[in-house]
Amino acid sequence: MSGLQSVFHIGIGVIAALALFLGLLFWYLRDITQKRHTVLRNFPVIGHLRFFFERLGEYFRQYFFLNDREEMPFNRATRGWIYRLAKDEGGIIGFGSTYNNQENGAIIFVNDPFPVLEEDKLPTPPLVIGEGWCRQPFTATSLVNVSAMSYGAISRPAVQALSRGAAMAGCWVDTGEGGLSPYHLEGGCDIIFQIGTAKYGVRDGAGALDPEKLRQMAAHEQVRAFEIKLSQGAKPGKGGVLPAGKVTPEIALIRGIPVGQDSLSPNRHPDIADVEQLLDRIEWVRDLTGKPVGIKTAIGGWSFLHDLAEAVQRRGLASAPDFLVIDGGEGGSGAAPQALADHMSLSIMEGLPRVVDALVESGLRQRIRLVAAGKLVTPAKAAWALACGADFVNTARGFMFSLGCIQALRCHTNTCPTGIATHNPRLQRGLVVEDKAERVAHYARNMNREIAMIAHSCGLKHPRELRREHVRMVQPNGLSIALSSLYPMQPPGG
Repeated sequence: MSGLQSVFHIGIGVIAALALFLGLLFWYLRDITQKRHTVLRNFPVIGHLRFFFERLGEYFRQYFFLNDREEMPFNRATRGWIYRLAKDEGGIIGFGSTYNNQENGAIIFVNDPFPVLEEDKLPTPPLVIGEGWCRQPFTATSLVNVSAMSYGAISRPAVQALSRGAAMAGCWVDTGEGGLSPYHLEGGCDIIFQIGTAKYGVRDGAGALDPEKLRQMAAHEQVRAFEIKLSQGAKPGKGGVLPAGKVTPEIALIRGIPVGQDSLSPNRHPDIADVEQLLDRIEWVRDLTGKPVGIKTAIGGWSFLHDLAEAVQRRGLASAPDFLVIDGGEGGSGAAPQALADHMSLSIMEGLPRVVDALVESGLRQRIRLVAAGKLVTPAKAAWALACGADFVNTARGFMFSLGCIQALRCHTNTCPTGIATHNPRLQRGLVVEDKAERVAHYARNMNREIAMIAHSCGLKHPRELRREHVRMVQPNGLSIALSSLYPMQPPGG
C-alpha cells in the first residue's frame, strides 16, 4: 500500500512540475512576443518582478524606509497626531519634537510670558452666518468642521460615522457635490449642502438647477446653508469624477443620474460664466431657500476677488455671498488628475492671507464669513489659519484619518482597505459606525481644545483673538519673520 502511495505522490509531483513548466513556458512566450513592455520583452518572466516591487514600493517606503517627517501627502508624525486626537489619547509626546522649526515654512507661535490662567479662559464665541441678510441665518459653534466629501466618493458607513460624530461634537458636515443622502441626516448634525457644477440632488432632467428640488432641500431643518462650488483645491478647472463602479442604484437615485455609468460633472457651472451671473445665482438661491449661500473656490490669482468685490460694492451688500470657502491647491480627498493636483492653484499658505486682505481692503470682511481648507489637519495649522483671518477651518482628510484612513492612496479604485472610499460590502464591514463616530467626535473636540491651548499660550482668552502678530514663519535662511510683516494687514479701504 505504501508503494502505491509513493507512486501516487510521485505522479502528483510530476504533474505539478509539468504544470509549472508549461505555465512558465506560456508566460515566457507571451512576454517575449508582446510589444508593449520593453522590460518584459528583454527579460521575460523575471521582468514582472520590476512591476511587482514598483507597486509595493510606496507601501514599503511608508512603513520601513521613510522617517516620521518625510512621507507625503501626510507624514507619519502628522497621522500619528491625528490618530491620538481621534482616540482621545491626547497630543502628548516625549523627549522632544521631531518637527524641524528651522525649516523653510515652519510655523512658530509667539508664546506670551504670562499665558492665560485657567480661570480667565473664555469659550470660543460662536459666529452667525448670514445674519441680517437671509431669513434663516446659521449659528456655527465649532472652529473645525467636516469638509466636502460626497456620498459616492466615500462609503455609507463613512458618511454615517461623520454625521453622528459631527452631531456629538457640534460641527457641520459639508455634503460635497454628490447630493444629500439619508445617511447625512441620520446623525442629526448641521449640514451645508454643496451645489456642484452638475447640480447633483437638485437637478432637473436636463441637468439644470430645479427650484422645486432646491426648496425641498431647504425644507430639511438640518440643512443650514448652501455652498456653490466653483472649484476645489484638488482639481481646479476640473469637474468631479465618480467611476462607474461606484455609481450604485442608490447613489444614482440621490444624484439623479444613470446607474453604472461614470459620473462626470462639468468643469464649471454652465449657467455661471462671470461674477455678475454668480452674484445673481447667489441672490436667487438665498431668496428661494431663505438660508445663507456661499462660494467654494480655489485661488489662482487676485482678479476674481477684485472683480467680486467691485461687483458687490456696485450692487450692494445684499448681493454678497454669506461665506467664502477658500481651498488650497494642496487639497484633495478624492481622485484628481496629477497635472492639476500638483500644479494648479495657490497653496492655502499663500492664498488665505491674500483673500483676507482683499476682503478687508474692499470693506467686505465683516459681511462675509471665511472658511479655510487645504491640509489644515492639525491644531497648529488650524490656529495658523485663524491667525491669518479665517473664521472657521474645514478638513476632509483629517476626518478621514479619524475614521481610520491609513493613506493607502486607493481612494479612486474602489478598493480602500479601511472601508472609507469603497462600496465593496466586505471592505465596508471593517468600518464600525458606532466606534468611528466616537473617533470623529473626539477629533473635532480635541482639535478645538488644542487650538484653544495654543491661543492661551499666546496670552489670549480664546482662539478668535489670534492675529498675525501671534505667528512667525521660518524663511529659507532658517530665521523666522512675523506673519504680520510677511502679510501686513491693510486698513479697510486702504
